[in-house]
Amino acid sequence: MNILCTICARSGSKGVPHKNLKHLIGRPLLTHSIKHAKKSGLFKYIVVSTDSEEIRKISEEFGAYSWFLRPKRLSLDSSPKIPVIRHALEKAETKFDTRFDIIVDLDATSPLRTQEDISGALKFFQEGNYDNLITGSISRRNPYFNMVEISDQGKLVLCKQIEDPPKSRQEAPKVFDLNASIYIWKREALLNQDEVISSNTAFYEMPEDRSYDIDSSLDWKIVEMIMKDNKEQHEEK
Repeated sequence: MNILCTICARSGSKGVPHKNLKHLIGRPLLTHSIKHAKKSGLFKYIVVSTDSEEIRKISEEFGAYSWFLRPKRLSLDSSPKIPVIRHALEKAETKFDTRFDIIVDLDATSPLRTQEDISGALKFFQEGNYDNLITGSISRRNPYFNMVEISDQGKLVLCKQIEDPPKSRQEAPKVFDLNASIYIWKREALLNQDEVISSNTAFYEMPEDRSYDIDSSLDWKIVEMIMKDNKEQHEEK
């Protein structure tokens, strides 16, 4: 079975400017994901898709393949991720003359994941008959207990209401945050499915402390603090 690993890392970012190139614990952010992919031992081909020549060069320096620049239409703030991964798949199949059965996408902004998270998610996916898989962690807020909406009358109402409301968060139905860390696709599903979540999507739970997705300067500070507390692990080459 041929498995392709993709990492999508464009140059633009509003929350943290140039975050994929910004150094986090001694190395550019996106290279942590390259390191995770390499240390997992699961992938012959790790491909970085980017619109930046600088990111492309750094990706190759850290051991990934990155020989093309993605088109502008796939590099906007509003560009959905699925077409970007499809584009990378097409480029990889042409270059390596290989038809890939499974595509594993690692988000460049998720530096706390481990190779064990990757191998665990892939094993879970392969053991079931799923089209794709996404990862997440247990949510600290719960729409059945402590998340509200403002009604048309200006009053607070719970986002999700049930006949016997929970008295504590522990009694509420379990809900999860999607952490954007790992996406896995069967080739046919990636090429034919335009939505990330379908009736045959698997969910793989990751620990909350490895589920931070850097989207703001506050996220960056939190992740940096966590990584400094485990500096030896995260500084490994």
